[in-house]
Amino acid sequence: MAMTHASTPTDPTSAQTAPGAPAPTAASRPDSSDKALYGGKSSRRITVRDIAAAKGRGEKWPMLTAYDAMTASVFDQAGIPVMLVGDSMGNCHLGYDSTVPVTMDEITFLAAAVVRGAKRALIVADLPFGAYQESPVQALRNATRLVKEAGVQAVKLEGGERSAHQIELLVSAGIPVMAHIGLTPQSVNAFGGYPVQGRGEEAAQQLLRDAKAVQDAGAFAVVLEVVPAELAAEVTRVLHIPTVGIGAGQECDAQVLVWTDMAGLTPGRVPRFVKQYAQLREVLGDAAKAFADDVVGGAYPAPEHSFH
Repeated sequence: MAMTHASTPTDPTSAQTAPGAPAPTAASRPDSSDKALYGGKSSRRITVRDIAAAKGRGEKWPMLTAYDAMTASVFDQAGIPVMLVGDSMGNCHLGYDSTVPVTMDEITFLAAAVVRGAKRALIVADLPFGAYQESPVQALRNATRLVKEAGVQAVKLEGGERSAHQIELLVSAGIPVMAHIGLTPQSVNAFGGYPVQGRGEEAAQQLLRDAKAVQDAGAFAVVLEVVPAELAAEVTRVLHIPTVGIGAGQECDAQVLVWTDMAGLTPGRVPRFVKQYAQLREVLGDAAKAFADDVVGGAYPAPEHSFH
């Protein structure tokens, strides 16, 4: 049976604001603290219906990537409502130069770990390059594997108009889809790098068409990556599904970062849109050096670390 379209929920708490009326804020609803994606009191698993309802409330929410059970449990306890098992694992965990080499086996294995580590967050897994471009049937086969074997609640795939048929089939089969437009990293070879997308009238109009196409196909949300802030704001205004920004300005409904970028674990330069909230690479490096110094100097293991 086809899933209910995320943009037309039957729950009255997720009804859209009437045309011309000011968008409600989270503070304007007496029960908003119970329903909030971040900071909410409910401990049950977040669903795509909750994501749709947050758009109606005008609530902004955070998303982070995760690739293992331990990190997922930390973010889950911190209240992160949505986690993405991204093909960014290729760059930051598997040692690849891009996301392109990531395989279905790798995504499935790590997504299952994230699902085991998180009890409340909605878990979304990427369909990697080559797992859906061939046909909608190929997309359904691989998305089904992620749902059945890994236990994720939704999948993400790149592309706007060109991926609409894949999204339609997945949604009709009951698999929620998060779309991804703008800079699509799997197309790095076609782009010749990671340039800003949507600059200029023609490019902006194409991005708007892509956004409307994925919404019409049934996507419950759409990632906007590295697009001008003004264009992202326009897309957010015209869509009734949430936009998730990464390098797309403040007006998106949600924001996502690769967790190793956010936590300062990524070496070297990070993209302009990244804000580092910790310097975890330095912290871990210092801990490793302190451990090594203790071992070499005979301070570890001390008597309290030994058995007799």
